[in-house]
Amino acid sequence: MKARNALLAAFTLGTLATAVQAADEVVVYSARIDELIKPVFDLYTEKTGVKVKFITDKEAPLIARLKAEGANTPADLLITVDAGNLWQAEQEGVLQPTKSDLIAANIPAQYRSSSDSWTGLSLRARTIFYSTERVKPEELSTYEALADKNWEGRLCLRTSKKVYNQSLTATLIETHGAEKTEQIVKGWVNNLATDVFADDTALLQAIDAGQCDVGITNTYYYGRLHKQQPDLKVKPFWPNQNDRGVHVNLAGAGVTKHAPHPEQARKLLEWMTTPEAQSIFAGVNQEFPANPAVAPSEEVAAWGSFKADSIATEVAGKRQAEATMLMDRAGWQ
Repeated sequence: MKARNALLAAFTLGTLATAVQAADEVVVYSARIDELIKPVFDLYTEKTGVKVKFITDKEAPLIARLKAEGANTPADLLITVDAGNLWQAEQEGVLQPTKSDLIAANIPAQYRSSSDSWTGLSLRARTIFYSTERVKPEELSTYEALADKNWEGRLCLRTSKKVYNQSLTATLIETHGAEKTEQIVKGWVNNLATDVFADDTALLQAIDAGQCDVGITNTYYYGRLHKQQPDLKVKPFWPNQNDRGVHVNLAGAGVTKHAPHPEQARKLLEWMTTPEAQSIFAGVNQEFPANPAVAPSEEVAAWGSFKADSIATEVAGKRQAEATMLMDRAGWQ
């Protein structure tokens, strides 16, 4: 009996020790690669003593993994890119609402889920880029104007299969309706100088090389390429400044539905919206902080300021299926 009690006591103490240890760590599933998130997590551990373990993969496999693991998941937090992907994770039931006055104070409502299931952490503009040799800035005005006849044979686009373009199209539908948006997208397709590109970097290189004169890409791709090639003959242009503004999307995160440590996950998420963390999270990828009180890095600030579209970013998810079908009808490969 004594041996049994001793064994039970040892088991109980061991279980408690494991629980205490587990409470001092957070597990993150991240669609952002190691080099973009490790500096943030290292600082959090240094400040709090809480260890952050993370697994990186593409967004679709991570969401599928969370669904398959269900209540047995070790993940406390999901980080991914594009509001369309975050909205999809919310619809798949792998995130839980997280009420936080701190997050609400730090991040504008348009960059958060209306159900509090996720919040943006950094912003990227999907804007127009142009050849400084063949295009004058005054020739440019809006996304819609790139469908005009004078851009025929001069436009480059990335594939419609990428969520970034689906989200851009979704916000156009929200603004103009499906019929007008389809006309715009058909105009873009008619104006293509070459086949669509698999990634934004190749598109920017094509503008620089003279394959096309203008294109639409995410700003951080330009930041990375410009750092490697300071003499790049390409610059960003901020469209629609006289109406709705530039299309902005985000990278963000949400607490998983079955998080083993939801409070620790909430604390990490809250901290990631503070100025200290925002500067690193956005800066390492040449993005804009989602917290408007935080200034972008010098490199990003050098691109100039702009008015951003005020449409709620979750629209990118709500209209994603509609946008994908519209792009297909318009012939955007």
